[in-house]
Amino acid sequence: MASNSKVLIIGATGCIGKFIVEASVKSGHQTFALVREETFSKVHTQEYFKSHDVEVLIGDIYDHESLLRAMKKVDVRFLPSEFGMDVDRVHAVDPAQSLIEAKSQIRRVIEEENIPYTFICSYYFARTSIQNLFQPELEAPPRDRVHILGDGTSKGIYNMEEDIAMYTIKAIDDPRTLNKILHIRPPPNIYSFNELVSLWENKLGKKLCFG
Repeated sequence: MASNSKVLIIGATGCIGKFIVEASVKSGHQTFALVREETFSKVHTQEYFKSHDVEVLIGDIYDHESLLRAMKKVDVRFLPSEFGMDVDRVHAVDPAQSLIEAKSQIRRVIEEENIPYTFICSYYFARTSIQNLFQPELEAPPRDRVHILGDGTSKGIYNMEEDIAMYTIKAIDDPRTLNKILHIRPPPNIYSFNELVSLWENKLGKKLCFG
């Protein structure tokens, strides 16, 4: 594929979508976004896309005609919303298991239809997942007490959203990723929960109570 391939982003206003928009534009791709009319009616949304020189296509992923019109404008392979774990190699319980099974079924359809693809496994969104150290009742990391699930020794992979987006965009024009699963897991980004707590304690300059 040419380095200036055209990119269509569905979910461009979402948690990871906005980072992918910015990475696409920064990499020099002509970038399109499929946006619902009610979403685009918001002034700040219009200003966001205009400031990033993104061409907005009004439609919905569930509206077959608008989706086809949008897809005809671009020429890249399919990168589905796989961000997270490798759904074919992870075991979970509901409600997570139902979501994993649905994503796995999408993989099978893509393979059966011979649609060119790259599945991105990015693991944890660092900014989103550790902004409160997995303490759902808090908006910032705890300063006194922290709850640890299990023994805290299981390892996780934490990647910044900007890095995930840039790797995703780079995969578009890299033939090595065609019909492959791309794992974003640099060794320095792998931590146990206990290690994350220790890093935060060092930053705070004090020990937290475990509860």
